Amino acid sequence: MPTYRLDLSYDGSGFHGYARQPTVRTVQGELEAALARVLEPLDTVVAGRTDAGVHARHQVVSFSTAKPVDPHRLARSLTKLLGPEIVVYAAARAPDGFSARFSATRRTYRYRVLNRPYPDPLRRATSWHVSEPLDLGAMNRAVGYLVGEHDFASFCRKREGASTVRTVLSATWSAPAGGILELQIAGTAFCHQMVRSVVAFCVEVGKGRIEPGTTPQVLHARDRNEARGAAPSHGLVLWQVDY
Repeated sequence: MPTYRLDLSYDGSGFHGYARQPTVRTVQGELEAALARVLEPLDTVVAGRTDAGVHARHQVVSFSTAKPVDPHRLARSLTKLLGPEIVVYAAARAPDGFSARFSATRRTYRYRVLNRPYPDPLRRATSWHVSEPLDLGAMNRAVGYLVGEHDFASFCRKREGASTVRTVLSATWSAPAGGILELQIAGTAFCHQMVRSVVAFCVEVGKGRIEPGTTPQVLHARDRNEARGAAPSHGLVLWQVDY
């Protein structure tokens, strides 16, 4: 059967994550319901399952169907049903064997911290407000130790039988403007809550509560308690998926 690819973005605020759940509203649930209306009931594959409240600028979904598909019309019909919270901005026939999950070579996330004394109501759904001044240089030194292949058990929520070994390709904190500090982190894949745990750890480093040079010890400890929890979900965006 032919395989098709959807490129979409969504505001995760009103969803209990991406993955389908029986009693709550999810991105996958809404998308598959729309696909059933436009085509037929389908099982989809996603590049990265996002948690409740996490947004996506670029998410990729694949599915197979024997039904005739006009990609341009499909994208337009799905967006009409799902918008404005979910927008399917591209649809295309994919190469044989394509999987949104397993064919991906790089996933990039961005996390925004609003670092100033007072919050911003217009950014509350897309950033984590931290009022205490943060040392950007120290945060960058800490995150630099995470680049490469490591066991990220200290930064991952444990799932029975799942490996926590991951490869981080790049990780950098920057200060774009207006009190925003932004982490951009790219890897081949990420385990559950890994990026948010990295952010929470870096914020503790930025506050001066943890020395950046202790990051390798935190990694080697393979102890979830060492990473100081996870940052709030609403500051996180799945920014880009590459193939």
